[in-house]
Amino acid sequence: MGCVTPKTEFTADFVINCAGLFCDRVAEMAGLKRDVRIVPFRGEYYQLKPSAQMLVKNLIYPVPNPEFPFLGVHFTRMIQGGVEAGPNAVLAFAREGYKLTDINLKDVADVLTFPGFWRFLGDYPAMAFSEFAQSISKARFCKSLQRLVPDIRIEDLEPGHAGVRAQAMKNSGELVNDFHLLIQDNAIHVLNAPSPAATASLAIGEYIVSRLA
Repeated sequence: MGCVTPKTEFTADFVINCAGLFCDRVAEMAGLKRDVRIVPFRGEYYQLKPSAQMLVKNLIYPVPNPEFPFLGVHFTRMIQGGVEAGPNAVLAFAREGYKLTDINLKDVADVLTFPGFWRFLGDYPAMAFSEFAQSISKARFCKSLQRLVPDIRIEDLEPGHAGVRAQAMKNSGELVNDFHLLIQDNAIHVLNAPSPAATASLAIGEYIVSRLA
């Protein structure tokens, strides 16, 4: 199997595709039909200012709502200090869209021409609107945090970082919530590695290596 980049060309007898946000496209380049599509969702965080961090002494998570596909915002005390609040889950306009203004027309077209996205939007219109509103309104984001910690105020929040979730979605609009691997004679494609993928990364690696045999 070969791969051509702008700088050089690589060849290999066996490929392990762990390309994250681009894993479905890499699998398609290897000759597979995209049975799931990566739809990017940006997760944005705020941080609590030092004066408000005493409000959160432990991890605080919401009770999962089975009617919604995402967990919702929560509070995390960081190992290096500080408290993160978030994330939301808003559709990103680019697979590497870490800011609201990041737009990639190819990625946008990839989502808008995917029937699964429209079925997902039809199933969760209120959630999609709410998540987008939180993205553009600090007050709306704060209100969602107050469901867990009522004493949080908008002035307690300062902008944090953002990440992009490589969310695999089926044609039915259903999110793929488990690990999803496709195996060829000369490749293994990791097409979904949901949370807690970072925590489980060593176990995932051991499993993939075991399949090489």
